[in-house]
Amino acid sequence: MSTGSTPSDPSEQRDQSNRTAPSDHPSSRGGGPHAAAAALARLAESPARVGLVRDVRPWGGPRVDLRLQDGRVAAVVPHDPAAHAAPIAPHASETDDGLVVEGHGALCVPTLADAHAHLDSVRLGLPFRPHTGRPGVWGMMSNDRENWRHAEAPIGERVETALGMMIARGTTHVRTYAQVDVDAGLERLEAVLAARERFADAADVEVVAFPQAGLLLEAGSADVLAAAMDAGADVVGGIDPCQLDRDPVRHLDAVFGLAERHGAPVDVHLHEQGSLGAFSLELIAERVRALGMQGRVTVAHAFALGTLPDARRDALLATLAELDVALTTIAPAGAGTLPLDRILQAGVRLGLGEDGQRDYWSPYGNADLVDRAWQLAFTQGFRADDDVARCLEVAAVGGRSVRDPAAPRISADRPATARTITAGDAADLLLVPAETLASAVMDRPAERTVIHRGRLVAAGEPDAGR
Repeated sequence: MSTGSTPSDPSEQRDQSNRTAPSDHPSSRGGGPHAAAAALARLAESPARVGLVRDVRPWGGPRVDLRLQDGRVAAVVPHDPAAHAAPIAPHASETDDGLVVEGHGALCVPTLADAHAHLDSVRLGLPFRPHTGRPGVWGMMSNDRENWRHAEAPIGERVETALGMMIARGTTHVRTYAQVDVDAGLERLEAVLAARERFADAADVEVVAFPQAGLLLEAGSADVLAAAMDAGADVVGGIDPCQLDRDPVRHLDAVFGLAERHGAPVDVHLHEQGSLGAFSLELIAERVRALGMQGRVTVAHAFALGTLPDARRDALLATLAELDVALTTIAPAGAGTLPLDRILQAGVRLGLGEDGQRDYWSPYGNADLVDRAWQLAFTQGFRADDDVARCLEVAAVGGRSVRDPAAPRISADRPATARTITAGDAADLLLVPAETLASAVMDRPAERTVIHRGRLVAAGEPDAGR
């Protein structure tokens, strides 16, 4: 694998991060996304209840059987090879208690949680097109505006295809942005909300009303953002209050004012680097403290943390930890690379996301968060098994903690292999035929069995229809 070119300006990355070392795994090279999404849709419309998952290794530990009930793990017992064996999903046997899924010693982790997706911009499953984006956030956004309505499939179908592919590959918790501005109005948001409804039994989707074009550069932008919250968005978004809108006070007034009005969390894209980005982070922290919004604010990208002197970076991380401000990364290379170890050591919640995929910003992306965990390990320069396994933990545990500050968090002092699955845990399970957590990241096996809320929502190879 070789490392591709990365733009010198990380502000161009809404996912220019994907220019880093694309996967060489067959499941990453397209395949049959429409067939996969269609098969997933059939399962998702009436997912079968699972009563028993046999012979799996939670987080790579000993082989166990998991009894499921009412969407949760009811019991964890040592695996008994002499007990009834059933075929591996999707050809699972059925009892009065539900399906019996045979894991055959598969690795078992919680389903993955994408904390930074742009479902409204994807072109997964469509013909490949030349990249026509222009430098900078405004240039990329303008390229998207010029093209998104003219895709080979309508926006609703594209969103459903992407979400279906993500579920089939093990992601059942998603925070996605939906672009709302004077160009799109609420059209893109409505497509995302419709896809969320269709896949409600297969995934938990949280939607951010995202002002990609800023709030102050075009008349009416703030009104569209307010309308998006009224229409059903869950989170108020913001973007580059200094670099894009050039008036951080007015920008943050609008974002946090709307959040107060709706009792909603906040998620701010921050591409700003160096001292400018640090200034914006400090302003956001001031708002969190003043409004008592601890645990309800996320900063996406936060490239400044990869471009500041260590002392100032660590001081900012201490402030973010004190106020429980979460971060998300898309695992970019170069100046946008966040110091994962330092973030976790500081006690800051961190989630991983796939960002835009095969869209008008970037030709990269494949709906596979395990693949993005590989990219996180690669861009961090990790080689040791515990470090690579940590990246899968960020994908599975980190994203949940971003969405829910009460959810279990990653501890920098405990390796991912020390985790387990216990009675009472949510029955959101991803089964992968892998030897270890690290090998799952390195090999990214195509065969996945996905259980959400105790129901089978995907099984087999996502690209089986290619």
